[in-house]
Amino acid sequence: MHTKKYVLIGLLMASAILLSACASPAMAQNDGNIPSNPRTINVTGNGKIYLTPDIVYISIGVHTENKDAAEAVTANNAVSKKVSDALTSFKIDPTDIKTSNFNIYPQQIYDQSGKVEGILYVVDNSVYVTVRDLSKISSILGKVIEAGANSISGIQFDAADKSTALSEAREAAIADAQSQAEELCKAAGVTMGDVQSINTYTSSSSSMFEAKGMGGMELVASSNVPITPGELAVSVDVNMVFEIK
Repeated sequence: MHTKKYVLIGLLMASAILLSACASPAMAQNDGNIPSNPRTINVTGNGKIYLTPDIVYISIGVHTENKDAAEAVTANNAVSKKVSDALTSFKIDPTDIKTSNFNIYPQQIYDQSGKVEGILYVVDNSVYVTVRDLSKISSILGKVIEAGANSISGIQFDAADKSTALSEAREAAIADAQSQAEELCKAAGVTMGDVQSINTYTSSSSSMFEAKGMGGMELVASSNVPITPGELAVSVDVNMVFEIK
């Protein structure tokens, strides 16, 4: 008898819990204080600021080949030392000269019939140089090529400090996004409300100069080609979501 009584009480409690759980969503739906999902408008604004470069990165390499691996390395070391001395003569800080690649590998030599007739050992030694005086770029290139550098993969201009430009670009991007949102809301006959979310995307361009292969490097060395840095563009995209009423 007592067992039946306890079972009945348990069933009543379980039923009460289920009814409570079912009633909660209904109460939430009927609560006028809980707002529904707001209507929104999504726009993307852009801000772009141009800078004059004040720093340049150069990758300078020495490439040697020989049927004897030791001789290929010895020849490369000798030329690389001359290139290093040439850079030092421009009073470039040693911390701005970093080895970026040193590689030795065999390369098969083929005769006219396509048969392998021997092995050629190739040595590549490259340094990554930061130049902080742009007026010396042409002179530095001419000097290192005269010293024996035969691989210049690229010259990349940059600005050491882009923080101010980034701030200005962000402000311009936000102003652009707000202007677009206001214009669209006016055209649609709605009122623009508060900002719901903001996301930013930053990019910056860099001007490049290439002098790959002997032809390009001979041109630089012989005619002292003036290399101009141009301008850098710091660009910021801002995606903004506004409530509309």
